[in-house]
Amino acid sequence: MPDKPAGQNGAVVAFTAKLVTILAISLSLYQLYTAGITALTALVQRSIHLGAILSLTFLLRPPFKGARKDRFSFWFLLDWVLVGASVTCVVYICYNLTAIFERQGDWLAADRIISVIGTLLVLEACRRVIGLVMTGICVLAMVYAFFGPYMPELIIHKGYDVERIATTLWLTTEGIFGLPLGVAATFVFVFVLFGAFLEVTGGGTFFIDMAYALTGRFSGGPAKTAVVASGFMGSVSGSAVGNVVATGSFTIPMMKKVGYRPHVAGAIEAAASTGGQLMPPIMGAGAFLMAEFTNISYLNIIKVALMPAVMYYVTVLLFVHFEAKKRGLKGESKENLPGALTVLKEGLPFLIPVGILIYVLVANYSPMMAGFVAVISTVLASLIAHTLRWLHIYKTPAGGTPVSGGIGTFAAGQLRQILQSLEKGARNAVMVSVACAAAGIIVGMVTLTGMGLKFSSLVLDLSFGIKALAILLIGAASLVLGMGLPVTASYIVLATLAGPALLDMGIPLMVSHMIVFWYSQDANVTPPVSLASFAGAGVAGANPMKTAFTSWKLAKGLYIIPIVMAYRPLLGVGDKYEINHIEVYVTAVVTTLGLIAFAAALERYFFRRATWLETGLFLAAATGLFWPSYWTDIAGLGAFLAALALQKLHRV
Repeated sequence: MPDKPAGQNGAVVAFTAKLVTILAISLSLYQLYTAGITALTALVQRSIHLGAILSLTFLLRPPFKGARKDRFSFWFLLDWVLVGASVTCVVYICYNLTAIFERQGDWLAADRIISVIGTLLVLEACRRVIGLVMTGICVLAMVYAFFGPYMPELIIHKGYDVERIATTLWLTTEGIFGLPLGVAATFVFVFVLFGAFLEVTGGGTFFIDMAYALTGRFSGGPAKTAVVASGFMGSVSGSAVGNVVATGSFTIPMMKKVGYRPHVAGAIEAAASTGGQLMPPIMGAGAFLMAEFTNISYLNIIKVALMPAVMYYVTVLLFVHFEAKKRGLKGESKENLPGALTVLKEGLPFLIPVGILIYVLVANYSPMMAGFVAVISTVLASLIAHTLRWLHIYKTPAGGTPVSGGIGTFAAGQLRQILQSLEKGARNAVMVSVACAAAGIIVGMVTLTGMGLKFSSLVLDLSFGIKALAILLIGAASLVLGMGLPVTASYIVLATLAGPALLDMGIPLMVSHMIVFWYSQDANVTPPVSLASFAGAGVAGANPMKTAFTSWKLAKGLYIIPIVMAYRPLLGVGDKYEINHIEVYVTAVVTTLGLIAFAAALERYFFRRATWLETGLFLAAATGLFWPSYWTDIAGLGAFLAALALQKLHRV
């Protein structure tokens, strides 16, 4: 079709942009309404959410690189056809909801057609947003369900026709509209929206300033700022890669300025941002998914997740500290740092919503309600703070009328900020929601075919019943999945396939899911994938693979701590989820000392550069402290103290 005149092309682009803005804001308002005011039937709530997400995807993402969406063309029309199809498929569910429930299994021709179209729309959205790998896995899952009788004996099943596959995926809550999308459409979205409000209103800058005020005067201060700030923001942002780009734009230049090599600066930010996904209260989307999968309260999950997350950050901080000491990097003088009390005073509007959020969670309200309250309190706190600031700046000293910037201008500015936050929240949620919808295809087919039990048996056979070997196999699987799946989708797939194998080995339910969740993060910092590391390298202007290998070294706690969870009561979880506080604290202290010793061995540095004898002692100490025996703990502690004594007594 020939291109239209330039004026009409411009009008098309403007119209599409306005429609995206209206749709994104409407989706955010809809999510707030269903989170805090009126809950809807699961299938209706999730289908409306997915319909809006699919429409945003087709309006925002081109079908392939180079496709023009800024003018009348085949691709432009195709995207509008896909938007129309998305709306039609959703309206069909909402309009025929009662009839769909009544004729489960006795499907009409229209049901089958809508189901096939809806499933294809999700696959196309997945291809555009996440990539071919995730889409390919979804297709393979459906092919496996269809050709079951022709599969190898180990994974054979009776097989299902296209009608059964498509209707299971689209017209029930066992497929696309299953648990993963349910979590994305409720808990996750409101917290992504909460993060967007914090970011737009200046919360990200506040957390960075506060971290800089607290750590800037220490050796390698900006790097420690990056670690602390990324811990603050990474949990809320829901994306390690997104957090690297957001906070790294401030912290990586600071690190380079004081002397960190570019690839090290990028790696520190990548490792710290990955840890943000492990840090309560949000843990990306992990805490919400885990609560739904395990039927354990969200509050209990974030309680037991806190200590391992802190231990991970201790490890990263140690690597940062040793690197700074080896290179003689100094902290900033006190005069060049912002005052902590000043930053705290200016950032009070951002601390109030966080405090309210923690209170609501502790008071045992649902995570969805907690997110709703957090968003509303952020809006109110920001409005109050900006109003007070406006009154202070624009009133005359005598207390008269504003000298500039009238109330109309001020109100318009605040409204724009709220609308911008609502739009940003919806845009940020697209990837998670599409990933969860696509993961629903995989989960639905795994459930339909019984593949989960077969995969668990395979893991048990290959690991010979050894927990550590099974965990390493799961880690390897997560690394492969991480090449094409975001963290949330990787966790869902692993929890469905590999989680039962850990349960069969006697590992408690919550511990099994926590292990799987931790390993689902490894693609962010493990070569050759290392998505967060590559993002950090881009910001730092560094070699991507050097950055990846450095972040892999910094994030060693990500690989060690889950194995400790399997063998020792680090999470305080037993068969009946009882907590023995003394054992938990002893395990935490011993494991932290082991991580310190391991970091010192890898860096060959503690108080000074270590000799080979001291390095060997640090390595022996780490091995003894990690081994699940109190006798080896004592031996490891002895080796650690001996290495420290040599470091202090003998100057090299």
